[in-house]
Amino acid sequence: MYYANYLKFFERGRTEWLRRLGVDQSTMAEQEKRIFVVKNVEIQYRKPARLDDLIAIHSTITRVGPASVNFRQSALRDTELLCESGIQVCCVDAQSFRPAAFSNQLRTLLEKAKK
Repeated sequence: MYYANYLKFFERGRTEWLRRLGVDQSTMAEQEKRIFVVKNVEIQYRKPARLDDLIAIHSTITRVGPASVNFRQSALRDTELLCESGIQVCCVDAQSFRPAAFSNQLRTLLEKAKK
């Protein structure tokens, strides 16, 4: 598998993980004028994935700040670690792209999910 595809899988994993928490990013962008952007990525490639491998993405929160959240994500084939990453995602104003604090509701959801 092409190495950059892991980042696509991690992005989809975070999106689905947030959706299960009850965070709809489209609604957040429309109603709160807030969007998420990736600020930092640290990634370690351990083993290659191959065509038709079934890959599971695991996502956990390691830190919640006023306008950012850090995720630890891993890609596994069964129990075999293929790739792992630390990703910092920031909340920004949808118009200016300047940092914007999480709403109290979103911050509470993220803090609760961190535990």
